[in-house]
Amino acid sequence: MPKPHTFPTLYDEVKTVSISFLTKHGYLKPNQWQSGTITWSSNGNKTGSISIRINTQPESPYLELDYKCNEAPINYRVQLISAPSNLGKGVVWYFVCPRTGKRCRKLYLADTYFYHRSAFRGCMYEKQTQSKKSRYLDKTLGVYFRTDQLFEQLYKKHLKKQYAGKPTKKYLKLTQQIQRAESIPYHEIERALIR
Repeated sequence: MPKPHTFPTLYDEVKTVSISFLTKHGYLKPNQWQSGTITWSSNGNKTGSISIRINTQPESPYLELDYKCNEAPINYRVQLISAPSNLGKGVVWYFVCPRTGKRCRKLYLADTYFYHRSAFRGCMYEKQTQSKKSRYLDKTLGVYFRTDQLFEQLYKKHLKKQYAGKPTKKYLKLTQQIQRAESIPYHEIERALIR
């Protein structure tokens, strides 16, 4: 009898709350109370939203999450902590996972609550679910199959190609990847796909 299929929850597909998102939208300015809504969408369709309240007062900073899961209302707080930046300018914020107590910069909703990724069992990143052949193809020929994406990035409206008369690192990286993709002989691509 064959082993039943197991389809793990992928971290790449679950909803997340990240420090970088909160910082980008001005929620983590010092000594303030602020509330708002985080909305997720896929292909232009709204897939979910939650209400958040953030307190960055020095006494006890926290992020409060308010949402419904399976029609049950859920409301809880996630402690925030800050540490001085290694650049000597400002602070770096972290969540403290309510379940594991670990310091992290991203919380995942793989079940009912937003936790650190180590709090969930049976979850994986998409890369971990690929077969050995898929990983080999991605490593050797992946750049060939991503050529269209590379050209899109290269010709983006606001891509800076030069700074102070020198090519930018991003521009150089994109051109090198495109050159590498174009230098792969077609017979190697055929051979790898047949393997």
